[in-house]
Amino acid sequence: MRAESLPTPDIIGLTRVAPFSRRGFMTATAAVTAGYTLAAGPVRADAIKTDTGGLTAGDAMIELADGEMPGYFARPAGVTNPPVVLVAMEIFGLHEYIKDVTRRLAKLGAFAVAPDYYFRKGVDLTKITEIPQLMPIVNSKPDAELLSDLDSTVAWAKSQGGDASKLGIIGFCRGGRTVWEYAAHSGALKAGAAFYGSLLDPPNPVWPKSPTQLAGEMKAPVLGLYGEADTGISVASVEAFKAALAANKKTAEFKIYPGAPHGFHADYRPSYRAEAAADAWSQMQAWFRKYGVLS
Repeated sequence: MRAESLPTPDIIGLTRVAPFSRRGFMTATAAVTAGYTLAAGPVRADAIKTDTGGLTAGDAMIELADGEMPGYFARPAGVTNPPVVLVAMEIFGLHEYIKDVTRRLAKLGAFAVAPDYYFRKGVDLTKITEIPQLMPIVNSKPDAELLSDLDSTVAWAKSQGGDASKLGIIGFCRGGRTVWEYAAHSGALKAGAAFYGSLLDPPNPVWPKSPTQLAGEMKAPVLGLYGEADTGISVASVEAFKAALAANKKTAEFKIYPGAPHGFHADYRPSYRAEAAADAWSQMQAWFRKYGVLS
């Protein structure tokens, strides 16, 4: 099997979930119309919707060395030098949930930006309906390119008036792994929050080191938020990573939510757990305030 097609812990967690009732979910047509993605599975009819009141929000084009990368941003209107927070998306592309998270962060006072760093493949990931079709695309993204794209996103936000000296990153699923990788890369990062990000990678030549292998290289404090019932990321692997970080005297905290599956913050999916999601969001805010990202 090719490295790009190997199942990763986050994809295992996404696909091995308990059965659910179809009551309370949008039709496929309604989900697409609302801006979600069918590859993620059924979409909850009561997914959270954050308005743009008091915000400036919209699409962005982020300059790179090899072109322009699309993205989505939201920031508080009329506020000068807001802190910059990167939003690292799941494998499903820049769809409505990620955009909504960006607006939620802007409501907290941040200039939040979600870059669409899979754009070079020339495929809109939100239009793909099956996870096996996504895997070769997202698994072939080189870490070096990903980290460079994130650096370019920070530079773009700074050019638009964001305060890059107060830099944070938040990510979900594959984006949670990105948080750990970026924390080992960026000396400018003040803090990160990783929601159920993979810690161990299957062999892949474009991913030189998994987060666990980077334990000694972390440059910023990171909060890890994980589900006890995640079928792809075991509690044992979280505890092993926690121990490796402590052994290297790195600043990190973890919270594991009893009974919560992978994707417990994704309010549009059946995996959503409202209590765990609300607490994790609160923990993230406290972490960002503690380390100077948010006021």
